[in-house]
Amino acid sequence: MSWSATQYLRFEDERTRPARDLLARVPLPSAERVIDLGCGPGNSTELLVERFGACSVSGIDSDDDMLAKAGARLPEIPFVKADLATWQPEAPVDLLFANAVFQWLPGHLDIFERLMEGLKPGGMLAVQMPDNLGEPSHLAMEETGADGPWSEAFAGGRLRRAGLPRPADYLQRLQPHCLSVDVWHTVYYHPMRDAEAIVAWVEGTGLRPYLAAVAPEQRGAFRQAYLQRIDAAYPPMADGRRLLAFPRLFVLAVKA
Repeated sequence: MSWSATQYLRFEDERTRPARDLLARVPLPSAERVIDLGCGPGNSTELLVERFGACSVSGIDSDDDMLAKAGARLPEIPFVKADLATWQPEAPVDLLFANAVFQWLPGHLDIFERLMEGLKPGGMLAVQMPDNLGEPSHLAMEETGADGPWSEAFAGGRLRRAGLPRPADYLQRLQPHCLSVDVWHTVYYHPMRDAEAIVAWVEGTGLRPYLAAVAPEQRGAFRQAYLQRIDAAYPPMADGRRLLAFPRLFVLAVKA
């Protein structure tokens, strides 16, 4: 499945805020080698450059459109196409930073353990992931998929992303490799203009696999049916806007 950097960046400020909050918890005063894992269109990479300098930072992603946008945004930064399921740094790294990518990789606890091996002593793995599968925005994807002429494409919940492990699982798997492991949740509340704006938000991420699974001639009807559910699930506030709750899980591990 391909991604759309343009659609993703429609809500750049909101999508970058968790990366900014995660970086604020990274206590490294300086770093020689920092890698942005799943760099996307470079919005999170830009934060790393501001903090550590361009000569220290590089980025990797698996999507050509995201890499093209990142390269255009930060032409001085090396961006490489790679699959995080198998990728490993060639030399020890000070910081591996990941903003909203590992939720797409089942079994990422195994990946985290492997990535710890690529850090310098005292190096850090800093990760942020959406933890929103129980939110109306994502439950409505399942409901819409099961209710319509496209339902066969969604039989058995085949497109539903696996939920994140428990916070205790991250601690237990990473602690043997680490001086410290910090795990926390933050719920962001985004006032959105209307129900259509919520649909536009998820079209850049979670809704894309669902739309891709529907026949092209049915996508407009699928999107409209989903919009109706979102309209009902997020009632207007006094000013007419809809409040989108977005839980995210953070992990900060320091290598022993």
